[in-house]
Amino acid sequence: MTDKKEIKEAEILKEELGHPEEEIFVEKEQSVEEVLIDSVDEKNHKIKNLISVVILLAGLFAGSLFVDVVQLIRGGGFSQHALNSTDVFQSGGKTWVAYTEPMVTVKVISDEACGEACKPDEVLVGIKGALPTMLTEKIEANSKEGKKLIEQFKIKTIPAFIFSKEIEKTELFAKAQPFLDKQGESYAIKSAEAGFPVGKYVVAPEISAGDIKIGADDAKVKVITFGYFQGPSDKKFYQEIVTPLLKDYGDRIQFVFKNYFPPASILGAQAAMAGECANAQGKFLPYAEKLFTGQLVWGKLKDAAVIFKGYAAATGLNAGDFNKCLDTKQFQAQIDATLAEGQAFGIQATPSMFIGSNLQATTVVYEEVKMVLDQQLNK
Repeated sequence: MTDKKEIKEAEILKEELGHPEEEIFVEKEQSVEEVLIDSVDEKNHKIKNLISVVILLAGLFAGSLFVDVVQLIRGGGFSQHALNSTDVFQSGGKTWVAYTEPMVTVKVISDEACGEACKPDEVLVGIKGALPTMLTEKIEANSKEGKKLIEQFKIKTIPAFIFSKEIEKTELFAKAQPFLDKQGESYAIKSAEAGFPVGKYVVAPEISAGDIKIGADDAKVKVITFGYFQGPSDKKFYQEIVTPLLKDYGDRIQFVFKNYFPPASILGAQAAMAGECANAQGKFLPYAEKLFTGQLVWGKLKDAAVIFKGYAAATGLNAGDFNKCLDTKQFQAQIDATLAEGQAFGIQATPSMFIGSNLQATTVVYEEVKMVLDQQLNK
């Protein structure tokens, strides 16, 4: 028989729990404390089940979005049934949109010190339009991870954008793949090819053995210019900045000239070849001066080979070697490589001068260039 005292205490417990209609069966061996614990757990369990059933039935009869029983008990989430039956719904005062594509993490490499120029907001808005399931992670270029990613993907400019492997499962991937560089399981956007704005260069252009170089290879400061012999602004830049720069700094710097011209410019290509041929005989500077000075003459022709050969004779070059070099396009591979390099760096206009990894504005004046050079030399 059940102990009358224990039964009485159990009845009192029922009233305190607020559910006198519930039956509580107490085994003889159980103490009052065990009854209390078991009853509270059972109460909570029944309340959860009751709420779940009510919501489930309401959802079924109304044909609307409902919450799974298991998900409710675990603390939230929408059922797969609901997600399969609707694309847009509201919850918690927010509008939710269901997508079939996975979440893609985008690591954004930038530099706080760079200011407005390096802010990625404009690009991210564009990416978000094509990839709404994007999550962003900000990484400082000077951080350990930032430096590692810059080296791994050979990043030249920031802001830079690196996607997680989930991008492979999105519709955007097929369209963006030509502009993506895969390293490991991640993808970096080739910013220059994609036409993204440059906030800051993090590396300088490389200097190859075939580049036009004035000054020693071991010079402390390298000044690299992408130039176009047919460009009026290049002519002014060469005469007002490059010429006095070489005179004032001499062997303390190395000046590197990289031919860069519009791919469709026949005369630009021909002038670039002439400059390379003059450099092969150690006469680049006087020959470049001829090319810039005579822009208005040869720039109106369809073929300037005769004039370029005349410049060679006037500057004391070996005419036979120069003419052969120009006619056979001896340095075509070097010119093509330089064009590809400029495109990879996102060079959009000439003249473009780098002092170290710092790109100087095309509107810069000589005193400003001199100030930057002095700072670099005094480090």
